[in-house]
Amino acid sequence: MTSTEALVLLDRFRAGQVSRKEVLHAFQAAPVAELGFAKVDLHRSLRKGFPEVIFGEGKTPEQVVEIAARIAERDQRLLVTRITKEHARAIRKQLKQAIYHQTARCVTVQRNHLPKRAGSIVVLAAGTSDLPVAEEAAITADIMGNQVERLYDVGVAGLHRLLSRLDVIQSAHVIVAVAGMEGALPSVVAGLVNKPVIAVPTSVGYGASFGGLAALLAMLNSCGSGLTVVNINNGFGAGYAASQINALAAGELK
Repeated sequence: MTSTEALVLLDRFRAGQVSRKEVLHAFQAAPVAELGFAKVDLHRSLRKGFPEVIFGEGKTPEQVVEIAARIAERDQRLLVTRITKEHARAIRKQLKQAIYHQTARCVTVQRNHLPKRAGSIVVLAAGTSDLPVAEEAAITADIMGNQVERLYDVGVAGLHRLLSRLDVIQSAHVIVAVAGMEGALPSVVAGLVNKPVIAVPTSVGYGASFGGLAALLAMLNSCGSGLTVVNINNGFGAGYAASQINALAAGELK
């Protein structure tokens, strides 16, 4: 049961349209679907406002499809991350509304699009090579009901590119700053805004970047106030956190 369905059911109960027994039966339904290889959390959207997100990497296309189909039976929205074209083809055969976002390596399903909440999330990418991670963050925030503004190739190597869009950045409720190499972008941005900044290190860079470790450590050691750091390449985690912050700013979470 989704949170929307739960609220509708409770409203109908208050109006005398359904019995106490029917309400109890609905809430007593098993919260987990046992698939053998996976246990699907069917109450995730009731607790979190969004259904369980499928991490596709390491799963076969058949496994991803079976999990996705089970979630899609109960929810209007679905997000699958870190998938290949083979995964995407299999999902689209089962779920015709599925959209494959190749750069982000994600699949989304939206039977009913959420109205966009007030306030925007700005996703910054230092360079073009950071786009897969930045797009993962943007797609995640978008499907969760947010207005997303993308500003790409605004790394500090050409600071004027960033400063020329400062009005857009400062107007956001939340900023997601994605960077590899030395990971300097989030520190600079945090010094220019009074909004939460979520820093995402990427594995982009030459040998001494150690697969994103240099960017991660730079962001963790940043002197920029209000800066929060997620793990290397974790665009999904950044987009999800940004959505929760924006929902709080919009007065949806209390």
